[in-house]
Formats: sequence, C-alpha cells, structure tokens
Amino acid sequence: MSGRSREPGRTVTSKVLALLGAFDAAHPRLSLTELATRSGLPLTTTHRLVGELERWQALSRTPDGRFQVGLRLWELGRLAPDPLYDVAHPWLQELFGNTGENVHLAVRDGLEVLYVDKVYGKRAVPIVSRTGSRLPMHPTGVGKALLAYEPDWFVRAYLERRLERPTSHTITERGRLARELATVRAQGYALTFEEMSLGSCSAAAPVLVAGRAIAALGIVLSARRSRELPRLVEPLLSATAGIARAWSQAA
Repeated sequence: MSGRSREPGRTVTSKVLALLGAFDAAHPRLSLTELATRSGLPLTTTHRLVGELERWQALSRTPDGRFQVGLRLWELGRLAPDPLYDVAHPWLQELFGNTGENVHLAVRDGLEVLYVDKVYGKRAVPIVSRTGSRLPMHPTGVGKALLAYEPDWFVRAYLERRLERPTSHTITERGRLARELATVRAQGYALTFEEMSLGSCSAAAPVLVAGRAIAALGIVLSARRSRELPRLVEPLLSATAGIARAWSQAA
C-alpha cells in the first residue's frame, strides 16, 4: 500500500484507516459499495485499497462477496496488552459458573460503554452486547453503573444530550434518570428492565478502585425471570469486589 494520495488532504494511511474504521459491531460485513460509502472514498479507490488489504489478510471475503475483518488484524489485535481482561476474566468465569447467566464486562469510552469481555452459555438468553461492541450508557445496566460514578459535570452533560430510546421502557427523562443514577450510587448496583432490548433485564455493578469506576460487570437474563435479579446482586457485588482487589494488587 504505497504511493501518494491523489486526493488533497488525505494520505493513503488515512484512507486505509477510514476503510478499516467502516466496520463496527453493527456492520461486521460490508460490500464494496458500502465500504466506499461509509469511508467516504471513491469506489475506484476503495476497490484498489480493499484488494491490497485482502491480499495482506487484513480483510477477507465472505461467501456472499462481502468483506470482513481478516485473520491478520485479529492476530495483531491479540498482541495488544489488556491488563483488565487478565485480571477480570477469572471472576467472570466464576460468576457465570455460579449463576449460569450471561456475564459481561464493560468500560466507558466517551459517551458509550465498550464491552471488553463476555462469558455466556448456549442456554442463556441472547443479548445484544458482544465483545468489542458499543452501546449507549443510559439504557444498559453496566452503563448506568458507570455513569452513576462519573463526576457531576459529566453526568449533567450526558443528561443534556438527546438520549436514545431503544425501547419504550428506556428512561430518557432527565429528572427521572438523574434520580435513578443517585439510587445506583446509593445502593451500589443498577437494575434495568427491557430498556436496551425487549425480553431481557439486567443487574450491574461498578468495579471501584479508589472511588473510581474502572469498569462495570453485568448479568443479563430473560425479562420473564426479572424477580430473580435480587438474588444475583450478592454474587455480582462479590465478583466486582474481587476484581477491584485483584486490580489493586496487580497495579
């Protein structure tokens, strides 16, 4: 991937990064035209660069002719250090073993939660989160658990935004959401009922280190079993306390 860019102000590197950045959890596979549209590049440029990326195995082609992130990028990604994963993963496994429910770990990235780990079984309820995906903070249990421990100025700025409403149960009223965040902070955990997706509910708690939420751990189950959420709070809090201790010892 050499040569000079023919588009003023855009280097070849910026174009390649735009192509790779076109993929996300909602768009894991893209056609050539979709790649051009999402990256803002001409179709001819997209075709040339995608060909080079495919030959280098940064992208691979699916049976229907679309493109997805290739094995070479996955290998490079695995080289990135992830101390939080190393510390927290055993606790996620233990929590899943004790409850049999979907367990995931998330961190705040900007105004969203980024899911960094997940342990689940085939009998657990399907959920929208996946490792590497992002979701809004206010409709998710882990997002509320993180947002409740952010500084007041950040919470105010977040609530002043136009808040997404994924379902009819999503709390978007500023006053009501502010009161709920205060409750989360007072009790140490968050509960959600079909706010991110219909058919599921969750309990989540922050991983607190020196009073700061470095991550949040959540359990998701079917909304039909929402009455079981209270019994999951104790093992959830035990796991987050364990992660916090392990993190402090590793630091």
